[in-house]
Amino acid sequence: MKKLFDRLSEHNISYSLNEPMSAHTTFKIGGPADVFITVRDTDELCAAVKACRENSVPLMILGKGSNLLVSDAGIEGAVITLDGAFKELTVDGDTVTSGAGVALSKLCTTALENGLAGLEFAYGIPGTVGGAVYMNAGAYGGETKDVCIEATYLRPDGEIGVYTNAELDFSYRHSVFKENDNIILFAKYKLTPDDPAAIKARMDDFLNRRRTKQPLDYPSAGSVFKRPPGAFAGTLIEQCGLKGKTVGGAQVSEKHAGFIINVGGAVCDDVMNLVKLVQDTVKAETGYTLECEIIRTGR
Repeated sequence: MKKLFDRLSEHNISYSLNEPMSAHTTFKIGGPADVFITVRDTDELCAAVKACRENSVPLMILGKGSNLLVSDAGIEGAVITLDGAFKELTVDGDTVTSGAGVALSKLCTTALENGLAGLEFAYGIPGTVGGAVYMNAGAYGGETKDVCIEATYLRPDGEIGVYTNAELDFSYRHSVFKENDNIILFAKYKLTPDDPAAIKARMDDFLNRRRTKQPLDYPSAGSVFKRPPGAFAGTLIEQCGLKGKTVGGAQVSEKHAGFIINVGGAVCDDVMNLVKLVQDTVKAETGYTLECEIIRTGR
């Protein structure tokens, strides 16, 4: 690790050791990352990635940690988070270019301020632009694929490329980035001019629906399971009488059965054991197989 630290210091890249991941995930669960690196622009990211690869240090990119469950043993190697230029937005007519580290809420409000429609569905999704592109985030009939026209990325060899919408290979909770090790840098969105009052009304409506139906007052990683063909995960879980089911500090939300929440002191194993219990019960009682949407990582 010392060689990695020396390289980071050479490039004036900020890092810390044994950073608790529970402070960086919406589940509020997770042990320490060996090294937590903050990069401010593409040059710093390239240097950090190169330093990690040259020293055989595993690395992962972290957004807001909103779809992530981290082991209590922590993460081996480096976690890289995007700051500075990666949290900037530019608007040119009906096109918005966003850094991968921009919060979706900021992207949505910027579109609103410029009278641009198309991102209302994303308002209230607690993630970043990079995370939304990575998993084709969507809600209320809208998806990232509907508005994202291209994404700029960093390849493992240090070269920068651009995927068009077609090349992004968007499908349900999927993009081309799930099939490779490329890192999302920026995303470009093509939106539609509209009355700001009408845009805001739709945003408020979606946000109110979230507040009414989702357990936003508890730490969670959002919807736990992908929607199975021909059904809804939350409905199946509720039909099996699993609302309120608890393992340790993890609970199937009584407000929305598609969510597992941290009711206090939950650890990674609590969540994983509850996930398995739900999957096994739903499979046995309904025949449906529930596939996890949240990503488990760490030692």
